[in-house]
Amino acid sequence: MRKVITGPLPDIATRFFRFLGQLWPHEALVIFTRECTGRPRKVAGKREIVDRVTIDELDEIKQSLEPGGVYDGVAMLAGVRRRVWAIRDVCDTLLVLVPRPSETGAPHPDEVAAVFGIVATSIQHQVAQASPDYLAESRAASSERARTIAELTEVHEATLSSILGTLRSNDLDDRRSRITASETASAALISLRSASAADRALSEEAVTTAFAKLHGELRPLLKHREVDVEYIEPPADGRPLPGEVAHAARAMVRAIVLAFVAQPMLTKMRIAWDCDGDNVLIEVRDQGPGIIDRNALTRQLSGRLNTLRGRIDIESIPAWGSRVTLTIPLDPPATRPDEHLLSTLNPRELEVLTHLAMGKRNRTIAEELGISQSTIKFHVAGVLKKLDVANRGEAGAIAARAGIVP
Repeated sequence: MRKVITGPLPDIATRFFRFLGQLWPHEALVIFTRECTGRPRKVAGKREIVDRVTIDELDEIKQSLEPGGVYDGVAMLAGVRRRVWAIRDVCDTLLVLVPRPSETGAPHPDEVAAVFGIVATSIQHQVAQASPDYLAESRAASSERARTIAELTEVHEATLSSILGTLRSNDLDDRRSRITASETASAALISLRSASAADRALSEEAVTTAFAKLHGELRPLLKHREVDVEYIEPPADGRPLPGEVAHAARAMVRAIVLAFVAQPMLTKMRIAWDCDGDNVLIEVRDQGPGIIDRNALTRQLSGRLNTLRGRIDIESIPAWGSRVTLTIPLDPPATRPDEHLLSTLNPRELEVLTHLAMGKRNRTIAEELGISQSTIKFHVAGVLKKLDVANRGEAGAIAARAGIVP
């Protein structure tokens, strides 16, 4: 299990697939989690199955189960009704396994529930930490998915609108066939238009929901502290936050709070969120001794802030207290033709790219990652090809613009 939960997050399904194969032979595995806004589906196994699995299919299986529930039976998956084995973890992450045709039995539910609980919790914690490379990869994947959905919706909407216009023409005969065809096309239009709404549901959080989650995450950190915390909620009609922004904002506020409570004689703290339409505005202030380490806190938060193009301002006055404000844009920067290609990199290539952005040579990267130089050369070649660049410097420039920094 240590091998499963350590390593790049996007590849965790592959590692778990190998692990579970020892307990129960299966040919496909899908993990469905709304924690990961960029890649809510994590898949491994037969490509003809996992490449065709849709969010709607997974959502239907998930909604049929109570948290902690198990299902062994037939369900629609990858466009075909097939036997599946599924479990919904208590932290609301779904695991779906497709058994081999020769497999008649089922895995021991308590065993799989235990190991999947570890995997689901690990995913939850890694996303909550919102590291810079995770934010950059997730935002690239989210942007690419949204762009693809928008293009498909526009094409199909134009086609179906044309069909509707033709079918509604008074020059056509057979009234019943026209009515039936019109209803079918109308239903298809509604379904297509709901694709964008479904994408938003996966990739966005209401600002009040994000703030409520922060409140819950801070509770155990402050449980044994004699600190009076005042929470100033954002407006209920505030603009929804992209998932990457929500995760990063909560991670940074936790870091700020920990820096504040490390001071002696802290009695009161105020945490406020707001939204001006373009940015989420965060303020954390205290009535403490005003001795926080401003440089250390700035360094700690700079990776995430740079990735999201955010700004930080820290004021600390001895005997008066400290105040930290964060301003995080809600919209990604204007799309550069090269940056969406980041979503095509696999986890190891993304890791190698991080080192390339720092100007490291192959030998140094190989030593730090514990693999051979020839393997590093192979990954570097893959990175250059996928990013469509001629050299390491150009690849490093793309990584730097996207905020991929250690």
